[in-house]
Amino acid sequence: MLALRLSLGAQPAVQVRRLLVAGASAGTGFLLLSALGHALSHPDPAASALRLAWCTAPLAATVYLAVAVARADPATRPRPGLSAVGLGPVRLMAISAATTALSCLLGSALALLVFLQLRGDLTGMSLGGGAQEFLAAGRPLPLPAALTLLALVPLSASGAVAVTLRPREPVKGAGRAARAYGRFGAYRRTPVRESFGAYGRFGRQLGAAARGRRTAAEAPAQERDGAPADAEAVDGSPAVVPPPVPTAAPSGLPWGVAVLAVGLAVEALTSRTGSTGGPAAFLGLALTSLGLALVGPGLTHLCGRLLQAVRPGALRLLAGRVLMTEATRIGRPLGVVCAVVSAAYAMASLHDRDDPSAGPLVVLGVLLVAGCTVATLLTAAVEAKQAHADTTASLRRLGAPAGTLRRAASLRAGVLLVLFGPLTVAVAELSAWPLGG
Repeated sequence: MLALRLSLGAQPAVQVRRLLVAGASAGTGFLLLSALGHALSHPDPAASALRLAWCTAPLAATVYLAVAVARADPATRPRPGLSAVGLGPVRLMAISAATTALSCLLGSALALLVFLQLRGDLTGMSLGGGAQEFLAAGRPLPLPAALTLLALVPLSASGAVAVTLRPREPVKGAGRAARAYGRFGAYRRTPVRESFGAYGRFGRQLGAAARGRRTAAEAPAQERDGAPADAEAVDGSPAVVPPPVPTAAPSGLPWGVAVLAVGLAVEALTSRTGSTGGPAAFLGLALTSLGLALVGPGLTHLCGRLLQAVRPGALRLLAGRVLMTEATRIGRPLGVVCAVVSAAYAMASLHDRDDPSAGPLVVLGVLLVAGCTVATLLTAAVEAKQAHADTTASLRRLGAPAGTLRRAASLRAGVLLVLFGPLTVAVAELSAWPLGG
């Protein structure tokens, strides 16, 4: 009930994103019901299983859109004071999962009504021609099977949201380093060891607190830049130290390249052995999609490094550092989007072109995947903008022009498009060629 009240009282932009999730769920549910109708009309189980497997790409795109919308929802974001009224991180995660399930259930119900209407079960008027192949008009529709297929989207989306938004430990580090305590119960170890009795000496705590404001990582950076600890700007204001930029690339790049190569090798092997459309072909396609999803953060980090190479100016330096800092946040949705687009293109090549009933479903699947992809990218952009609101405000207070910030954002988008666009097209063509025979 609380999830329903939060859903109805959300902002218009949030409601639009939830309606997009409901629409994507409706399209995916209709494709699943169409696969069931094709199985009722045709006794060939291999062709029916192929149509059902083709729905995995729209299902993955819908689930990922639902996760992106849940992450960008400001109503279910943990805030101070909510735990006092019983809305802790676990409760907020449950509310997000329930809200996602409600949106997907709305879409699944709409898909069932449209499918029954086209079959003629509601008004007695059904579509004719090639639509009879996937509607199975005149045949009894097994309601348990239809409800099971329609439950795939709400269960998958709500489960993915619960796993993504689950509460995590705020303390960084693991092992004994995260549980180290100093003298007299002080949390963590201090850089300077204290002698016995120094803790109770008058004024010792004030000096320790003043020294604690400077971390061990800031002091070498200031000495390396040639600025003292108490440096000030020209106008007398305190100097602003830029945030540390991670230099190590995300660890998923080598594994992603290896999985991608294995997937392409499996697909090529299936094309030579003549087992196109079999389980081995789908295994290779799944490995290829997984590899693309894994290499996204590493390639984004690489783009940030390339932007800062060969005497970078302020524009390239700003764009490159943002890409390196947000490699995981930006690269993960980009990798998943590339994987979904590549898998959808490859699965579309498996359809029988002589079957007239496959044309509208292919168009619907392609439009659904493309729409979910665009919506996911826009939602991820909104989330990134919200996460960098404080940094953008700080840069503007320092005098950075608004045009420079826009050009840096355009430069980041252009570099990512130049790298991920040809990569997606190449992997999609390599995957579709062996699958298409």
